[in-house]
Order: sequence, then C-alpha cells, then structure tokens
Amino acid sequence: MNPAKSLITLLVFSLSASAFYLPGAAPHNYRQGEKIELYVNTLTPILSANDDAKLKSLINYDYYNPKFHFCQPEDGPQARPEGLGSILFGDRIFNSPYDIKMLQDNATCKTLCVIDAVPPEDAKFINDRIREDYALNWLVDGLPAAEMKVDSGNEELFFDMGFNLGNDDTPNSEHRPTLNNHYEIVLRYHKFSETEYRIVGVLVWPFSIGGPQTESSTCETDSLPLYLDENQTQAIRYTYRVTFNESDTPWATRWDNYLHIFDPRIHWFSLINSIFIAVFLCVMVSMILYRSISRDISRYNAIDMSEDVQEDWGWKLVHGEVFRTPQNPMLLSIMAGNGVQLSAMVAVTLVFALLGFLSPSNRGSLATVMMICWSFFGSIGGYTSSRVYASLGGLDKRKNSFLTATLLPTFVFSIVFLLNLCLLIAGSSGAVPFGTLLLIIVLWYGVSAPLSAIGAYFGSKHGAIQHPVRVNQIPRQIPPVPKYLRPWSAALISGILPFGVAFIELYFVMSSLFASRAYYAFGFLALTSGVMGLTTATVSILFTYFMLCAEEYRWHWRAFLVGGGNAFWLFIYGIFYWASRLSLDSFSSVALYMGYLFLLVLLDFLVTGTIGFLASYWAVRKLYSSIRID
Repeated sequence: MNPAKSLITLLVFSLSASAFYLPGAAPHNYRQGEKIELYVNTLTPILSANDDAKLKSLINYDYYNPKFHFCQPEDGPQARPEGLGSILFGDRIFNSPYDIKMLQDNATCKTLCVIDAVPPEDAKFINDRIREDYALNWLVDGLPAAEMKVDSGNEELFFDMGFNLGNDDTPNSEHRPTLNNHYEIVLRYHKFSETEYRIVGVLVWPFSIGGPQTESSTCETDSLPLYLDENQTQAIRYTYRVTFNESDTPWATRWDNYLHIFDPRIHWFSLINSIFIAVFLCVMVSMILYRSISRDISRYNAIDMSEDVQEDWGWKLVHGEVFRTPQNPMLLSIMAGNGVQLSAMVAVTLVFALLGFLSPSNRGSLATVMMICWSFFGSIGGYTSSRVYASLGGLDKRKNSFLTATLLPTFVFSIVFLLNLCLLIAGSSGAVPFGTLLLIIVLWYGVSAPLSAIGAYFGSKHGAIQHPVRVNQIPRQIPPVPKYLRPWSAALISGILPFGVAFIELYFVMSSLFASRAYYAFGFLALTSGVMGLTTATVSILFTYFMLCAEEYRWHWRAFLVGGGNAFWLFIYGIFYWASRLSLDSFSSVALYMGYLFLLVLLDFLVTGTIGFLASYWAVRKLYSSIRID
C-alpha cells in the first residue's frame, strides 16, 4: 500500500476511534409509570469554564456525609456494589429518596425533605465547599447528570457532567455563597416502541431558593437565593421538579453528547506536531548514522588483517569494553523488566480503548483493565528482567526474580498507602477501603509475582543474549567527554524532544486526572504515545552513538537516563500546571497532588527509560556485529 495512503488511513482511524465506544450494557426499557432509580455519587471539586479559574481542592466527599445534611432514603442509604477501578477512582454510589416514574408527574414541584436544623459549624463547612466549587454527581440509568453548555470554540452543545453545589459569584452585599436547594431535572427519552422508552440524557439545572423553608414553599426559581447562616441554626428545604422530553437520539449513541472533545484542532495540532518532530528526528538520525557508520564499517573492514599495524578510532576503540557489566546490573535489569511490563499494560489498555471496549457506562473500566493487565503481564516483566540480567553478567538469578516481582509494587503500594492515610485524615470518601487494598495486594503478590517468577524461569532457560564481540579483561581508561554527554546533561537535553511531542496532549490528561474532566480522545492519545516512543528510541540511539564515539563505553545506565529524561520535564510541567490551574490550600490536597505527580513521573521514567535502553542495546549489537574484530 502507498505509505501516504497508509498514514491518511491511520489518521482517519484515530479520529473515529477518539469518539467510538461500545455501549457496554444492555438497554433498559421503561414502561409508563415504572420507577426510575436516581443514584448519588461523591461530591468532587470541578474546574469551571472560566479561563482564570483554578481547582481549589483534590478531596472528594461522600454524598451522605453528615455535615452536608442531604435528604436520605427512609430505610437509610444503601451502597451500590462497584468494580475495582470504580472504587479506585473514588466512586461511592448510593441510592436516593428521589421519586421519579416514567412519564408521570411531569413538571410537578415536589418537596424532597426539610432539614430542620443545620448547625453553624456545618453551615460553614458547606459554604467552604461551595467556595471550592464542589459539584454533585448523580446517575440515572447509567448516565451522569449534567448541565447543558455551549463550547465557545465551535458553538456546539454538550453535556458537562456534574452540577454545582452552590454559587459563590452571586452578587450580594455580604459576599456569602448561596446553596442550591432546588433541582430542575430533565430526562430525555427515546421512544423504543409504543409502550417502551429508553433514557438517553439526564440534565439538571440547580437553583437556590430562599424564603421560608417550609412545606408550603413554592419552587419559583426567580425568588431570593438561600444563604446559610454561620452564626445560628437554620432549616433547609430541598425540592425538585422532573420534566420528560422526547429525543431523536438513539440509545446506542446517547453518550455522544457527554464525550465532547474540546477544540479537536488542538489535538490535531498536537498530533501533527508530534509526527513532524518524529519524522524529522528519524530522518536526521538515519542520515547521520547511515553515513557515519557505513563509512566507518567499510573503512574498518577494508583493513588488511595480515598487516601488523591496524589503526582503530572512534567507537571501534571501545569494542572490547562496550559489553562490560555496568554498575548495579541487578537494579538496571529490574527497572527494565518493570518498564516492559508497564509498556505492555499501556499498549493493551490503549488497544482496548481504541476498539471501544472501555465503555463510559462501565465506570472505572479503564483502571480495572490496567490493574488486570499489569498483574497478568508479570510474566513478561520477569522474562525480560531475567534475560537482561543474564546478558549483563549477573549471577544471582533468584534474587533478581524476587526483586523484579516485589520491588516496584511494594514501593508504589507504600506511597499509595501514605496518600490513603491523607485522605482518611481529611475525611474524604476517596480513601480506598481496606478490602480493596487487600484485593490489590492479592493481585500484585498473588497473581503478578508468581507469573513474574514463571517468566523469570523461562528467561533463565533461554539464557543471556550472545554478544558479537568479546570483553577485555582489563578496562581501558575513559577520556574526558563533552559536557553535553555527561549523564544528567544528556538526560535533560534528550528529554526535550519526547516531551515536546506529547506536552499538548498532556494538558488534557492532567485535567482528566486532577480536574475531574472526562477524557476520551484515545485515538489521539494512542498515536501520540506511539510517536513519543519512537522519538525516545531514536534520541537514545543517537546519544549512545555519540557516547561511543567519545570512547565512553558506560552506555547502559546513560541510555536508560537519556530515554527517561522526559520524566524530568514532566515533573516541571506538573509544577507549572499546579501554579497555573490549581490553588491548593490544604496540606492533604498538596500531598495528594505531589504524591500522584511523583507516581506519574516514576512510571513515565520506567517506561521511556526502558524504551531508550532496549533500543540502544539493539543498536549497539547491530553496530558491533557489522565489523570484523581481530
């Protein structure tokens, strides 16, 4: 096939994959008068549409936290069972007292309940959460309740998931926030048959209604707002009104309004920018290596081996040192094994996302697939680590197998456990329950570790990779190398290009992780990740070649650092994102952000460092297998 046509086909597929999904669950057909369950989820801080707005907290709160004084069902809240990924992402879903029946009581004002006494300290707690832009999250028939908004970039309507707990920008003389205690609920339905209907959209407009908080109050949304008094006890009346609107949207595409990609031109710019950088870099590196190495190889191989004098220079001078065992081969092989395991997890997860299997209706499916893939790909990590360790001259295979299976999970679990303690201290519902932590331990140490040991066993059976040249018994001296080839300088310089490939898409990923914004442009993300991996491999090969030409044969760790150099720029970008988009005041929120950012940087360093190391290993073997060594 024509390469240009192939590229165009790939780009078109990426665009379609960015919005493609499978429904993930069978539709529920409602009959007139049938009860429609409304479930409530955690309260989360949101980033408003204002360009100058900043996220003010990272703490989630349980909907039925006693300090909020929301109306509860008569029999008490009942938790809805959720999957592993949903729990890890902070979902805590309960039933609610809302009485909604299909196509009944249309546009009828109803009183949900009256809270007789909200103490001043709880009123202050609620007002503080309103100032921090917290949002309520409801679920109806698997769809999140949303507010209808207009994308200022292309004037398209979309559903923005969640709605405000209250308002802090309402003009008033005392600069007090107002609490939204009335909800206009609009259920959009599609008529499936003469007697059956399907929910295809859930919209909520919250209002603040003040005045006498009694049963006789009305639902007039143009009345004075409700202020919570922080000096005395007061009552709150919660009301709602349900309106049913027929829609032409079929059930299979009901998520299209929710999965809105803001300004897709930015994603396209990011992707095209990444491809141009990668193509330019690959062409440049190929020309340099092809012209230089081909000339050197022809020159070396043309030497008459019968002569007593043979002149070596450049990278051929270190042919007897290039495969010498580096420092800490155990740690290097463990990091490479875990990096391959993480790379396989990311690749398979992106494939599932592109094929549409990670349906948004299956909450937490992304995290669940990632956890399962990580656990079952332990065999790949163990196999890679064992073979790399043997190739580097390592002898303690059992220790290598044990540490490969346990070192990274233990380190990550320790950090997650400390962050979980911060959530518990802050009273957040996002704290992972003990049972879920136990399940993670079982997955990592009961599934991944044994599979890693099996992979290490087969890796040991295959043995070390045969090197094309012998290693000298006495190491040669290393001349001073240029400053730009020193380990940390090379890592910082080389990391700019891979980071430049992905930094635009990185903004949307960070907003999804920390600002509770849905991300579903997996087509762009997959192509950007592939181009970034190619760029990382190319840069690492280039710097390794420069190091060998400078007679610096200790390339193993340097190749890993060069490949993972973009992790430093990722950390700098994380600090910039904090300064530009976050305004965190509490210690818990700061600890959470820095902890999650550190984990993100660590995992990125392992993945890209492994790509750089393995690409350099392959290039070095190809290079030295192409020349004659006397």
